[in-house]
Amino acid sequence: MSTNDLSIQTMTQERAQAQAQVRVQKGKVLSISVAHLINDWYMNLVTTLLPFLIATGIGIGRSAFLVSAFTFTSSLLQPVFGYMVDRKNQRWMVYVGTAWMAIMLSLMGVIDNYAILFMLALMGGLGTAAFHPQASSMISSISGARKGFAQSVFSAAGNIGWALTPLTVIPIVEHWGMQSTIVFMVPGLAVAALLWYTAPRSPSGKAHESHPMLPLLRQSWKELTKVVAIVTFRSLCYFGMIAFLPLFLQTKGISVIHSGRFLFLMLFSGALGGLVGGYFSDKVGRKAVIVTSLLLTGPLFLLFLHTDGLAMYLFLALAGAGLLSSFSVTVVLAQEIISRNAAMAAGLTLGFGIGIGGLGVGAVGVMVERMGPYAAVNLLACFPFVAGLVALTLKKRQPSLN
Repeated sequence: MSTNDLSIQTMTQERAQAQAQVRVQKGKVLSISVAHLINDWYMNLVTTLLPFLIATGIGIGRSAFLVSAFTFTSSLLQPVFGYMVDRKNQRWMVYVGTAWMAIMLSLMGVIDNYAILFMLALMGGLGTAAFHPQASSMISSISGARKGFAQSVFSAAGNIGWALTPLTVIPIVEHWGMQSTIVFMVPGLAVAALLWYTAPRSPSGKAHESHPMLPLLRQSWKELTKVVAIVTFRSLCYFGMIAFLPLFLQTKGISVIHSGRFLFLMLFSGALGGLVGGYFSDKVGRKAVIVTSLLLTGPLFLLFLHTDGLAMYLFLALAGAGLLSSFSVTVVLAQEIISRNAAMAAGLTLGFGIGIGGLGVGAVGVMVERMGPYAAVNLLACFPFVAGLVALTLKKRQPSLN
């Protein structure tokens, strides 16, 4: 065999190996994205079970604080796990976190003691707090030059998982009762086994270089505070609508199962809106997308709440899309404000903002008990508009601290 033939053969083998490696990477991105879908399906489980928990006699206020308990650990502790990921690969977080959350939350339907329910919600949040920073790091490390697209697939999968929870859980619990929640641990355990087998063993190759956070926070605290406020108001509307929209719809004679379809429409539209918002933020700028989408979302929610028939579906779909159009955009914005230790910085700002918004659901629950669901959801509809007003004060070009 000639030298030229050997060279061609070598090139062919290298090309085949490269293509095989790409297929493996795509498979890993797909498996982690599927795991994100299931993980976020569980994240919406406590909120989706709220009408059934209230029906057991727990009460609206105490049931709402179960959502707050879960949100506290699932969001506010993400920066802690993010720091662990930045320091060293923690592969176990993705499959142990998923299995842990699946077990904890699936037990909520078979427990009738409020203190134990509260602990299950609180402890269950640790699972998703462990999963998200490590899974996001894995996606970034294996996606090569298409990091943006891979992250958008990862994020969209999670939002679709949120949308599927009411569509799947409500009919099952409505038909078989709260005891049926025990079977909900099956998909989580199955995905945990998949991740144990497919998750990359070294998403970053080595520990990241550590940068002191306090000097960066001191330089950018004003812009970071604005981003946290925007995410807080947006997430308060988001979590609040998921929790109390079914109660409002029941006052209009809409069944729990039909309410689940409304929630699916809102959340699935939000998943699509997130993709569209991320695309246009690269074209017209982060601030433009955040301001426009949030200022429009409030009026769209109010139109939904005060109309009937087909118009309700249209306005809810548009409101859901508008609410989450800025989801990935605010993540990128936080990373642009603090580019060093970007994963931990984003987790710190957005995790805190989402956590505070989720904690506010408990307070809204008290309001529902005193004033009814009608007043509560109308108040929630105003929060995106407030977030949009805060976004107007953002700088057009965020500082990049490299």
